[in-house]
Amino acid sequence: MIDIKNLTKSFGNTVAVKNLNLYVAKGEIYCLLGANGAGKTTTINSLLNLVLPEDGTAKIDGLIVTDEPLNTKEKLTYIPENLALYPALSGVENLQFFCGLSGIKLSDSNAVSNLKAAGLQEDATHKRVGGYSKGMRQKVGIALAIARSSEVLLLDEPTSGLDPAASSDFATLLTEMKERGAAVLMATHDLFRAKETGTKIGIMNRGSLVDELNAADVTHSDLEKIYLNHMRA
Repeated sequence: MIDIKNLTKSFGNTVAVKNLNLYVAKGEIYCLLGANGAGKTTTINSLLNLVLPEDGTAKIDGLIVTDEPLNTKEKLTYIPENLALYPALSGVENLQFFCGLSGIKLSDSNAVSNLKAAGLQEDATHKRVGGYSKGMRQKVGIALAIARSSEVLLLDEPTSGLDPAASSDFATLLTEMKERGAAVLMATHDLFRAKETGTKIGIMNRGSLVDELNAADVTHSDLEKIYLNHMRA
């Protein structure tokens, strides 16, 4: 579902992504680790067609993002570190609004059902988002992915700043999306969550994918050692 081949992008004299090859199949969670400036966000922005590569291609479900930006966006949901919602609207109203932009009309009952499926308590669904915690806002993003039947989730540090319980809840929701057949690409600093949640783990450093691991094949301790060795290289 996500297929990046030989992707290269620079900003001035700085190479943000260099000859990147990355693949995420249906039903996989690919966790992309790396320090700030490693190229994780640029990789995701390339899939969103927010930055144009100098070389290589980024594909969503076989479609080249730069050739078919609208068709590829229809297949995905993007959840950034701080999800931008309308604070004066309720969770239901935000979900209905953003689904409406995709041509999907949700009744109040369907919106509540999707928000509950994303882990939001029913008594919060009609409250203004301005009073939501960060974890609650992220659940609205997951509800949007559920309502749109998104085949691809692109996540950029979605658990940053969440307390351990909210982070665990979010990881459970991602696992449920994986079981629905979604392909998930998550940029993160959280080695523990990458090991617990991910199917595959990629490590980026200075724009290059320097390692790729099957999450089931490494322990938490192994992953930490491998990651730190690459960061010190």
